[in-house]
Amino acid sequence: MIKYQYKVKGVDYVVEIVEVVGKIAQVNVNGIPFEVELQKPINTAKHPSMARPRSKSVSPSGAPTFAPAAPVAPAAKQASAAPAGAGTALKAPLPGTITDVKVTVGQQVNVGDTVVILEAMKMQNIIEAERAGTVTSIVVKQGDTVMEGAVLLTIG
Repeated sequence: MIKYQYKVKGVDYVVEIVEVVGKIAQVNVNGIPFEVELQKPINTAKHPSMARPRSKSVSPSGAPTFAPAAPVAPAAKQASAAPAGAGTALKAPLPGTITDVKVTVGQQVNVGDTVVILEAMKMQNIIEAERAGTVTSIVVKQGDTVMEGAVLLTIG
């Protein structure tokens, strides 16, 4: 994802370009998804497409117009690149957004316990512990967007 920061009439906006296909761009403005029609296609080499479910189209009518600005330095690496603790990694079965983390580091879990809620394609997906043990690390937090296969947490 490419992230830009804008100020329009004194209001700060963080715009993330999620996916660009032809003249349609999927963007998040301050965390709110929009589908934007471009006047002309942009160079997709600069904005690679990411495999991610399409979010609900929200009409941008009345939305502020954004002028080009320099990209914001990335705040952190994607969740899948974060180091995991000792144990077995629990990975995201599909791309989506973390809506809740139900466990804490050091907590004992059993097979089938709910550990994370992942929203994908407007559905709340319950991610369960695949093995019993102690949560040794949690790589994601509420609001994080993860790709399929990204490490969510580890159980030792």
